[in-house]
Amino acid sequence: MKKIALNILFIGFFTVVNAQDTTTNSEKSEYKFTKVSLLDATPVLSQGQTGTCWSFSALSFFESELIRKGNKAPAILSQMFISRKAYEAKAEKNVRVDGKINFSEGGAFHDIPYVIRNYGIVPQSVYTGLINGNEEYNHAEMFSVLNGALKGLLEYMKEDMDADGLSASWKPALNGILDAYFGADVKEFDFNGKKYTPKSYAQSLNLNMDDYVSITSFTNHSPYSKCFLAISDNWAWGESYNVEVNDLADIAENALKTGYTLAWGADVSEKGFSFRNGIAVVPEDASTVEVSGRDNKNYSDAGAEKKSNAFITPVKELTITAELRQKGYDNKTTTDDHGMHIVGMYKDQNGTRFFLVKNSWGTSNFPKGYLYVSENYLKYKTINIYLHKDGIQSSIKKKLNF
Repeated sequence: MKKIALNILFIGFFTVVNAQDTTTNSEKSEYKFTKVSLLDATPVLSQGQTGTCWSFSALSFFESELIRKGNKAPAILSQMFISRKAYEAKAEKNVRVDGKINFSEGGAFHDIPYVIRNYGIVPQSVYTGLINGNEEYNHAEMFSVLNGALKGLLEYMKEDMDADGLSASWKPALNGILDAYFGADVKEFDFNGKKYTPKSYAQSLNLNMDDYVSITSFTNHSPYSKCFLAISDNWAWGESYNVEVNDLADIAENALKTGYTLAWGADVSEKGFSFRNGIAVVPEDASTVEVSGRDNKNYSDAGAEKKSNAFITPVKELTITAELRQKGYDNKTTTDDHGMHIVGMYKDQNGTRFFLVKNSWGTSNFPKGYLYVSENYLKYKTINIYLHKDGIQSSIKKKLNF
């Protein structure tokens, strides 16, 4: 809890810096970002050594939705309640399909509506997912034990299961592991003088999960149609809407200008993505970026160290086309790495659009947990964006038959 509390202290610094007309991404940077739109968000947190960025970013997004709807001081929602319930659902689906879907720490934005509809939600203060005096999240041992138990069950189903099928014991056994590492499941709790269940608390938030949609852009699907996003973490088989590549940045701009933030799923393993430098760009000459070290497997920290003049002064970027974007998706150089939260839009001194992104890697960089992402990077390396459908301009909503 200590690390979470410390992170809250930094929000004041971020608010002061970004209340100014012009900001930058690092102390030595020559970038000058002029604010176009900046929306409210809850404090930056750290996902620690876990693969739960999808939960942190999506709940940060929904907390901004609560602010937009009039709750100026919403409770931080429990990322680990979402993660725990997603494990329950993933394990059940794995058993149903004989282990033929992904079972991992990862997830997708539509997992949050799935969990809220089926299980509810609780405040983080009610369910931190930290036990035994732990102050930071680390799911390495937990996932190893959980994954081993599921693999053992699947092997039993394949080789030794008797004619009576599975017993009713495997779900309580799996939940025992989750209880041991996350803490006991929440059935009922008191919050602000009222008694809730997770489902009744979810209802009290007055968020309609049907109002939120996933948007993507790939040419292997028809434009302006529903599609299945073929990434391993899409275990819940959630649908997306496919649009043209230029629509991605235009939808983001329209949403931010009309009061709506966005969750953002993206490839962050690219040379031009540098959390340490508070910026993500697509230099036309990628060789100008020097990389040392490597990102961890969960993309849950500042990652490899990168040095380039592109992080310090505006450089010419690669022109992003639908064909180039699709090539990255097809040859697997564009990968589904990380979920974040877009809360604002700026323009640099050359008029290039940059999106202000809230991350979940703590506040060690200059923008205190945020970074500026160029329009070209967003167009090139976005897996999907997730937002309230009213944040989408009417011209595109009409094409999507909303």
